[in-house]
Amino acid sequence: QVQLVESGGRLVQAGGSLRLSCAASGRTFSTYAMGWFRQAPGQEREFVSAIAWNGGSTYYADSVKGRFTISRDNAKNTVYLQMNSLKPEDTAVYYCAAQEWGVGTQNRFEYDYWGQGTQVTVSS
Repeated sequence: QVQLVESGGRLVQAGGSLRLSCAASGRTFSTYAMGWFRQAPGQEREFVSAIAWNGGSTYYADSVKGRFTISRDNAKNTVYLQMNSLKPEDTAVYYCAAQEWGVGTQNRFEYDYWGQGTQVTVSS
């Protein structure tokens, strides 16, 4: 069982930066691939980024490639999402998710645990 708690979301101006954090409970964090997803009002939850259990592979949605960076610190049981050059269309609730023994996929149905989300609002 893994519990996930996101933090770091807030209101920011377009062009600004934010770093989201997702803290995980449990002693097996290093065996989970981790993903970030986001959901805007009236839209489906969409893939943003993912990282393999050892950080060896990372994946990004085309819409954030070159602007967002995912990383993890297994010693701190934490995964991060550094978001630069933010745009109003990045506004959403951001969720982290854990995939046991996974490599990190874009399919949200393949994740086993989810956090409650953190709101990111980008003003124009």
